[in-house]
Amino acid sequence: MTVEVLFPEFSNLYGDMANIRYLQACAPDMEFVYTDLYSEPRFATGHVDMLYLGSMPERKQEMAVKRLMDYVPRLKELIEEGVVVLATGNAMELFGEYISDSGEKTRMLGLFPFHADRKIQEIRHNSMFLGDFEDIPMVGCRSQFSFCRGEFPHAFMKVRGGCGNSPEDHTEGVHYKNLFLTYLLGPFLVLNPLFTKYLLRLLGHDDTLAYEQEAMEAYNLRLSQLEAPGANFHIG
Repeated sequence: MTVEVLFPEFSNLYGDMANIRYLQACAPDMEFVYTDLYSEPRFATGHVDMLYLGSMPERKQEMAVKRLMDYVPRLKELIEEGVVVLATGNAMELFGEYISDSGEKTRMLGLFPFHADRKIQEIRHNSMFLGDFEDIPMVGCRSQFSFCRGEFPHAFMKVRGGCGNSPEDHTEGVHYKNLFLTYLLGPFLVLNPLFTKYLLRLLGHDDTLAYEQEAMEAYNLRLSQLEAPGANFHIG
């Protein structure tokens, strides 16, 4: 099993790399490949079982998409084959059609029919999240200057509390085959141990988690707090 981590030198905001560290702890027998911006990705010519891309500074998004643009046909092929893809935070925006910022549009990978509206001059949106993926309650947090709008025929989660892809959307992220895009950031897999078990099973791995008891206790506490009547999801 091989997990390729793309651009770890800058796609590591908000503690997103904890997702990979947790996967390593859960599956130490897996191979983890770290591909920087100036190296050819392993997925371009070789086999990978999972791709991961985390949150990055807004001005790095253009660098990342420029590097990946030549591999769009290969990315489409891997997605259709069922390779696991997980993108967290604003890495989700790279998979859409474009990012609009102050009237200018920057082309993205165009893999899904949505775009991001960025307003970096305004106050950053910060909030907690509560939703559902199939029968799994999902929790998390987000911090962003942009929202995604467009078509989401393959939503990842249904929103129960907090914000969706945009304030007017009651769905969050994209789930297509084994691809998962989400605005939720930070240690997403640590915060959602039941989903991490699901992900490990997708990879054909035993779903026993590292620090499973502690992870479940923290998850259940956070879930109970967000499900409580009158829970406040907005921060600041």
